[in-house]
Amino acid sequence: MSGETIGALQVFRSTVEVMLSDGVLTREEKRLIIKLASSLGLNDEDPGRVYTAIRNGKKTEAGRGVTTNEQRLVYTRVFEIAIVNASLSKDEFAVLAHLRDVFNIDDSDHSRIESDLRDLIRQKTEDENVVDKLLGTLKDSVSLVGSLFDSVRTKSN
Repeated sequence: MSGETIGALQVFRSTVEVMLSDGVLTREEKRLIIKLASSLGLNDEDPGRVYTAIRNGKKTEAGRGVTTNEQRLVYTRVFEIAIVNASLSKDEFAVLAHLRDVFNIDDSDHSRIESDLRDLIRQKTEDENVVDKLLGTLKDSVSLVGSLFDSVRTKSN
């Protein structure tokens, strides 16, 4: 990763904006945004204030800095919540691609995160069918998130 610090509210806001780009906030996206808010350490009022600011076209402050180590952890936690669903939607993939872009998570970082998630899934579940299903979802998602990430990266250049 790049070593840059980014504001927690800035990350939250830009992610909500990605989620709202189609005009609908799905149940799955709500799960991700709740996990994102929690992982970023936002207080109970922050998500509502940010959402209201987006709806009213107002600016929000950047918020406290999120270090590169925290960025990786936040991404991992959101990714874990997404794959536990076991059927990732295009919207969820877009969120993961956005976070990967915002946090400057390159392919090698992403591979390490994937490996960590594999280990975590195996530790949390003893049922091999569940493990296989989640790991299959994870494997499928890695290539799709990677291609979406490349698409986002190309658009921003």
